[in-house]
Amino acid sequence: MNGAILAGGKASRFSGRPKGLELVGDRPIVARVADALLAATGQPALLVANDPEASAWLPGHRVAGDLEQGQGPLRGIQAAVLQAPAPVLCVAWDMPFVPAGLLKALADGLAQGFDAFLPASPGPRGFEPLCAAYGPGCAGPIAAALARGEREMVSFHPAIKVGILPAAAVGRWGDPEVLFLNVNSPVELEKADALWRESFPSSA
Repeated sequence: MNGAILAGGKASRFSGRPKGLELVGDRPIVARVADALLAATGQPALLVANDPEASAWLPGHRVAGDLEQGQGPLRGIQAAVLQAPAPVLCVAWDMPFVPAGLLKALADGLAQGFDAFLPASPGPRGFEPLCAAYGPGCAGPIAAALARGEREMVSFHPAIKVGILPAAAVGRWGDPEVLFLNVNSPVELEKADALWRESFPSSA
């Protein structure tokens, strides 16, 4: 099992500064994501990023860009599946609270015969595609969806076998509202930093 950090987005709400470099508990969010993936897979994760400065964000980590830029997070998932390569655990670089144990459970889901295994979440879809395990069977359907002009992260799901880690199982690692918290704004950054210092005061 490989790991990939999806470092997309223009970070317009942080005055252009890459949001994954913002600090939560005195460490960059991207470093916390990298730690979780390392603990889950035993090897450094691939950093999927198009920024020319990305190679300096996580020394010792390989960097790969999207096959075509400016087409959204599905291109990032595609790059992870092809370049990591699959099977691969993908985590967005603005999720500081995703734990290694949850990632291992998602990896185990692929062993059950699924092409993609995602955790249930309180989000609008009911599951979280930016914290999920993707197998090699996803490559062709993702490419086909993109060729049709479909850029939704789940547009290829009808062509694959998808499994969902139930909410009760996800809850073993904490409140899903926290586990899948995206830091998309200064307000959310402040909230994440406060939550980290409250939950892990000795490691802030």
